[in-house]
Amino acid sequence: MDHGLCEANGVCAGVAPEVFALDEDDRLQVLQEFPPAELLGRVREAVQGCPKGALGLRPGTEAGPQPT
Repeated sequence: MDHGLCEANGVCAGVAPEVFALDEDDRLQVLQEFPPAELLGRVREAVQGCPKGALGLRPGTEAGPQPT
């Protein structure tokens, strides 16, 4: 995430609230740097929907299998 580009529009938090949130000062917080596979579709949608292009998805950011 590029804090310099982010305008805290909240589009990402609306699409994937498990991963993105705005704090009390309207700064974007990434809640899960490695979101689980079941959230990746919404994370991609949030990245594509960012009006300022402040978000990106790095390869390998999804969480791997959890130990049992």
